[in-house]
Amino acid sequence: MRTILCIVFFSFIINTYGQTDKVLGVWLSEEKTGKVEIYKKADKYFGKVVWISPSKYVNGEPKKDVENPDVKLRTRSVLGIENLKNFVYDADDKEWDNGTIYDPQNGTTYDCYMWFEDNNFNTLFIRGYVGFSLIGRTTEWTKSSLQ
Repeated sequence: MRTILCIVFFSFIINTYGQTDKVLGVWLSEEKTGKVEIYKKADKYFGKVVWISPSKYVNGEPKKDVENPDVKLRTRSVLGIENLKNFVYDADDKEWDNGTIYDPQNGTTYDCYMWFEDNNFNTLFIRGYVGFSLIGRTTEWTKSSLQ
Protein backbone atom coordinates (compact mmCIF):
# COMPACT_ATOMS: atom_id res chain seq x y z
CA MET A 1 0.00 0.00 0.00
CA ARG A 2 2.83 2.39 0.88
CA THR A 3 4.49 1.67 -2.43
CA ILE A 4 1.33 2.57 -4.34
CA LEU A 5 0.93 5.82 -2.39
CA CYS A 6 4.56 6.74 -3.05
CA ILE A 7 4.18 6.03 -6.77
CA VAL A 8 1.01 8.13 -6.98
CA PHE A 9 2.58 10.97 -5.00
CA PHE A 10 5.77 11.10 -7.08
CA SER A 11 3.82 10.78 -10.32
CA PHE A 12 1.77 13.81 -9.29
CA ILE A 13 4.91 15.80 -8.41
CA ILE A 14 6.66 14.89 -11.67
CA ASN A 15 3.55 15.64 -13.74
CA THR A 16 3.03 19.01 -12.06
CA TYR A 17 6.69 19.98 -12.37
CA GLY A 18 6.75 18.82 -15.99
CA GLN A 19 3.76 20.95 -16.93
CA THR A 20 5.16 23.93 -15.04
CA ASP A 21 8.11 24.30 -17.38
CA LYS A 22 6.34 23.39 -20.63
CA VAL A 23 5.79 27.13 -21.06
CA LEU A 24 9.55 27.73 -21.37
CA GLY A 25 10.94 28.39 -24.82
CA VAL A 26 10.24 30.53 -27.87
CA TRP A 27 6.67 31.32 -28.94
CA LEU A 28 5.40 32.82 -32.21
CA SER A 29 2.61 35.38 -31.85
CA GLU A 30 -0.80 34.72 -33.39
CA GLU A 31 -0.15 37.46 -35.98
CA LYS A 32 3.22 35.82 -36.77
CA THR A 33 4.96 39.20 -36.41
CA GLY A 34 6.96 38.48 -33.27
CA LYS A 35 8.57 35.80 -31.14
CA VAL A 36 8.83 35.87 -27.37
CA GLU A 37 11.17 33.71 -25.32
CA ILE A 38 9.65 32.68 -22.00
CA TYR A 39 12.15 31.95 -19.24
CA LYS A 40 12.18 31.46 -15.50
CA LYS A 41 13.84 33.62 -12.84
CA ALA A 42 13.56 32.14 -9.35
CA ASP A 43 9.92 30.96 -9.14
CA LYS A 44 8.50 33.42 -11.67
CA TYR A 45 8.16 33.40 -15.43
CA PHE A 46 9.09 36.23 -17.77
CA GLY A 47 9.26 36.73 -21.50
CA LYS A 48 11.14 38.99 -23.86
CA VAL A 49 10.81 39.80 -27.54
CA VAL A 50 13.58 37.91 -29.38
CA TRP A 51 12.44 38.37 -33.00
CA ILE A 52 10.19 40.71 -34.92
CA SER A 53 9.13 40.37 -38.53
CA PRO A 54 11.17 42.41 -41.02
CA SER A 55 7.84 44.04 -41.95
CA LYS A 56 8.00 45.69 -38.49
CA TYR A 57 11.39 47.28 -39.25
CA VAL A 58 11.61 50.98 -40.06
CA ASN A 59 14.52 52.10 -42.27
CA GLY A 60 16.25 48.76 -41.65
CA GLU A 61 15.95 49.05 -37.86
CA PRO A 62 13.60 47.20 -35.50
CA LYS A 63 10.51 49.21 -34.61
CA LYS A 64 10.86 51.51 -31.61
CA ASP A 65 8.59 51.48 -28.56
CA VAL A 66 6.94 54.74 -29.68
CA GLU A 67 3.63 54.13 -27.87
CA ASN A 68 5.23 53.69 -24.44
CA PRO A 69 3.61 55.98 -21.85
CA ASP A 70 7.10 56.69 -20.46
CA VAL A 71 8.54 59.23 -22.90
CA LYS A 72 12.11 58.17 -21.97
CA LEU A 73 11.46 54.63 -23.26
CA ARG A 74 10.02 55.58 -26.66
CA THR A 75 13.40 55.41 -28.38
CA ARG A 76 14.18 51.85 -27.26
CA SER A 77 13.80 48.99 -29.70
CA VAL A 78 10.84 46.64 -29.34
CA LEU A 79 13.36 43.85 -29.88
CA GLY A 80 14.61 42.81 -26.43
CA ILE A 81 11.71 44.27 -24.43
CA GLU A 82 10.68 42.13 -21.45
CA ASN A 83 6.96 42.12 -22.21
CA LEU A 84 5.84 39.27 -19.93
CA LYS A 85 6.49 39.71 -16.21
CA ASN A 86 6.00 37.99 -12.87
CA PHE A 87 3.90 34.96 -13.79
CA VAL A 88 3.49 32.27 -11.15
CA TYR A 89 2.37 28.73 -11.91
CA ASP A 90 -0.91 27.77 -10.23
CA ALA A 91 -0.93 23.96 -10.06
CA ASP A 92 -4.63 23.82 -9.10
CA ASP A 93 -5.77 25.78 -12.15
CA LYS A 94 -2.88 24.56 -14.34
CA GLU A 95 -2.13 28.08 -15.50
CA TRP A 96 0.43 30.82 -15.09
CA ASP A 97 -1.22 33.83 -13.48
CA ASN A 98 -0.66 37.06 -11.56
CA GLY A 99 1.52 38.33 -14.40
CA THR A 100 1.40 41.22 -16.83
CA ILE A 101 1.84 41.57 -20.57
CA TYR A 102 3.02 44.75 -22.25
CA ASP A 103 1.69 45.46 -25.75
CA PRO A 104 4.15 47.71 -27.60
CA GLN A 105 1.55 48.32 -30.33
CA ASN A 106 -0.49 50.51 -27.98
CA GLY A 107 1.85 51.04 -25.02
CA THR A 108 -0.50 49.35 -22.56
CA THR A 109 0.31 46.84 -19.83
CA TYR A 110 -2.45 44.34 -19.04
CA ASP A 111 -3.01 41.86 -16.24
CA CYS A 112 -2.57 38.46 -17.77
CA TYR A 113 -2.64 34.69 -17.38
CA MET A 114 -1.55 31.83 -19.67
CA TRP A 115 -2.56 28.20 -20.07
CA PHE A 116 -2.55 25.12 -22.31
CA GLU A 117 -5.68 23.27 -23.38
CA ASP A 118 -6.18 19.52 -23.82
CA ASN A 119 -2.51 18.74 -23.08
CA ASN A 120 -1.53 20.45 -26.34
CA PHE A 121 1.78 21.98 -25.29
CA ASN A 122 2.42 23.52 -28.72
CA THR A 123 -0.29 26.17 -28.37
CA LEU A 124 -0.18 28.66 -25.51
CA PHE A 125 -3.30 30.67 -24.73
CA ILE A 126 -2.69 34.13 -23.33
CA ARG A 127 -5.43 36.34 -21.91
CA GLY A 128 -4.75 40.00 -21.26
CA TYR A 129 -7.33 42.10 -19.48
CA VAL A 130 -7.98 45.28 -17.53
CA GLY A 131 -9.53 44.82 -14.11
CA PHE A 132 -11.67 41.72 -14.68
CA SER A 133 -10.67 38.82 -16.90
CA LEU A 134 -14.11 38.96 -18.54
CA ILE A 135 -13.08 42.20 -20.21
CA GLY A 136 -10.06 41.28 -22.27
CA ARG A 137 -8.67 39.43 -25.24
CA THR A 138 -7.24 35.95 -25.69
CA THR A 139 -4.54 35.19 -28.22
CA GLU A 140 -2.86 31.92 -29.20
CA TRP A 141 0.90 31.59 -29.51
CA THR A 142 2.59 28.65 -31.24
CA LYS A 143 5.75 26.89 -30.03
CA SER A 144 8.63 27.97 -32.25
CA SER A 145 12.38 28.38 -32.41
CA LEU A 146 14.67 31.35 -32.93
CA GLN A 147 15.01 30.59 -36.67
